[in-house]
Amino acid sequence: MKIKEILEIGNNMLKENNIEDSSLKVRMLLANILDKNKEYLLIHDNEEINENLSNLFFENIEKLKNHEPIQYIIKHKYFMGFDFYVDKNVLIPRSDTENLVEEVIYLSEKNNRKIKILDLCTGSGAIAISLAKLLGDKALVYASDISESALKIAEENSNLNQANVLFFKSDIFKDISRLYKFDIIVSNPPYIESETINKLSEEVKKEPLIALDGGEDGLKFYKEIIKEAKKYLNIDGYLAFEIGYNQKELVENILKESKYINIYSKKDLAGKDRIVVAQINSAKIEY
Repeated sequence: MKIKEILEIGNNMLKENNIEDSSLKVRMLLANILDKNKEYLLIHDNEEINENLSNLFFENIEKLKNHEPIQYIIKHKYFMGFDFYVDKNVLIPRSDTENLVEEVIYLSEKNNRKIKILDLCTGSGAIAISLAKLLGDKALVYASDISESALKIAEENSNLNQANVLFFKSDIFKDISRLYKFDIIVSNPPYIESETINKLSEEVKKEPLIALDGGEDGLKFYKEIIKEAKKYLNIDGYLAFEIGYNQKELVENILKESKYINIYSKKDLAGKDRIVVAQINSAKIEY
């Protein structure tokens, strides 16, 4: 079977099952199986594909029909220009989260000294690893997660990208010594309301529940992080969050009630509120 034929059949199978972006997904899938780029498929569309590779392609088409994310099938996702391994144990990095990384880089570069950054709920390690790579010697980057499976993947990604990140297991701050102090604490925590989980797309529901469920109001982790972060931030340190599109005022209010200062938010490229940043009030630091 030729490349153009297998792509057409795969695309039709996905379309029949109302799978979005079917053409893109079949090309990503076949390119991954052949270990080629998508341009290769276009140039060599008359090339014959052997039976074993064809069978593998259609096995994975069945997974796509069952709404398994293409990233879990091909086992990788690009983020901030870096390649990350992903599977069902971690949330798939989104391009929207790049806004958060870019803002933390901006905050980091305001300092003339080497700073310490903590990434809470690191998952695949995408945020921490990107920061370590892009900031280089300007920062020491730490990252934690409650999931041992996620931490193994994060460490694998750190090795893959030759990044210097210290990973450790912790349920938010519970297993982090009060002796640790950071200049920036960054987090993309679970922030979807529990009752909304079942309304998500079938693909998103394939991602780990622990990385999605933000409690009854979606604010469980923001409340905990904001409360405890005061004990772990240096003077003039920052908190930087990714938020849900409808959570800007809610998160900002929690920060205000906790006496943080210089609170601001930024939108993503789609015009949706995406990040909230706040600075510790040095007069309110808890020791």
